[in-house]
Amino acid sequence: MSPATTARYINRGRRRPPTAVLCRADLRERGPGRGSASSCGYRLVVGDRAAQMLNHLPEAARLTVPDDLAAFFTDNGRALGAAEVTLYLVDHEQRVLVPLPLRGGTERSPQAIDSTLAGLCFRRLTVQNSDRGRRMWVPVLDGLERLGVLELDLDGGDRPDPEQVKAFAAMIAEIVMVKGAYGDLFHRIRRRRQMSMAAEIAWNLLPPLTFGTDRLVISAVLAPVWDLGGDSFDYAVDATTARFAVIDAMGHGLDAGWLATLVIGAYRNSRRQDLDLTGTVAAIDRALHQQFSGDRFATAVVAELELASGRLRWHSAGHPAPLLLRRGRVVKTLEGGRGLPLGLGPLNPGIGIAEERLERGDRLLLFTDGVPEARSREGEFFGLDRLADLVAREDAAGNPAPETMRRLMHAILDHQIGDLRDDATAMLVEWQGGGADRIVP
Repeated sequence: MSPATTARYINRGRRRPPTAVLCRADLRERGPGRGSASSCGYRLVVGDRAAQMLNHLPEAARLTVPDDLAAFFTDNGRALGAAEVTLYLVDHEQRVLVPLPLRGGTERSPQAIDSTLAGLCFRRLTVQNSDRGRRMWVPVLDGLERLGVLELDLDGGDRPDPEQVKAFAAMIAEIVMVKGAYGDLFHRIRRRRQMSMAAEIAWNLLPPLTFGTDRLVISAVLAPVWDLGGDSFDYAVDATTARFAVIDAMGHGLDAGWLATLVIGAYRNSRRQDLDLTGTVAAIDRALHQQFSGDRFATAVVAELELASGRLRWHSAGHPAPLLLRRGRVVKTLEGGRGLPLGLGPLNPGIGIAEERLERGDRLLLFTDGVPEARSREGEFFGLDRLADLVAREDAAGNPAPETMRRLMHAILDHQIGDLRDDATAMLVEWQGGGADRIVP
């Protein structure tokens, strides 16, 4: 995918559908169909049944529990000409799309992401049609986070307005994100295996796997999904700066999970105190040393990126050096800014900060040692060369960051036949450019 196409893909992921939707504030204050929605950037098509459904959808879902959403989506999808609507959510390993069960409805089977039309919709983020146009597959996105796809079985009448279908999918994504906090259904159906207690803690600690704007994309993956321990990542993006970190806490299981939780907590606390990069690293180191007196530690890359200029600054605390990709190949290993692991306190001689100026379209790959050290049954390491080659090939092929990370996770799991001896985490940060010459969707 070219940079311009990536930018358009980013724009498609935004939550403002271009037609037939009023913002929630307008619906509450004025009621549907009254007043102007121009302040929200939405347009109301008066008298259109589908438009009226879209206008009422967020309010209608307000008191709906997650288990009733499958029927709710089908009931409202009839305004678009769909006899049945099925939401498929991606499983945690991103191998299959799992249907949200409809009580009393047609039982659906999971859809493999790499070999089905539904999976093609998920991978390419494009609407797909089958059965001579009687079935539509529509991507469901929260920003750039790929939640799954929507299947619409059409009655055979007029084809629905594509923009209204996209608006419907965008609203469903928002409803899923809101309702997921109030029940366990979405968590249960996305799990293909039982999750360990440590993994439960680790997943609850994470931000969304993917975030994007017209300037920046951040996407990450973790494995093994079902038994995570000490690996984690975090990020925060404001108007001027992206701050992000990948960490690897020593040990395994719950002990490593508690340590990772403390690292991420200290990282967020220091960011929210508006500490600079040096102060942030020092605060994490101090928090770990105060708690464990140097007996436990974590490695990490902690970085910040100026969105307008592409100025990257980072500190690598005993962690593998990030890779810089440019125009489809690895051009540099970012060896600078090295220090001891976090938590050693007085033993740490200082916090070195390194700097690099990114070019438009550059990708930065951060990873834990579990990625290159994943070992096959024959004892062969996954290795840095294989890692760099895979990410460079995906970059050259134009695959967006979330799809690149999905393929990387599967390559690591397949190399070790799905049984990792250590956590493996990777984050891809793509800078689209800033200032007057940045990509405009």
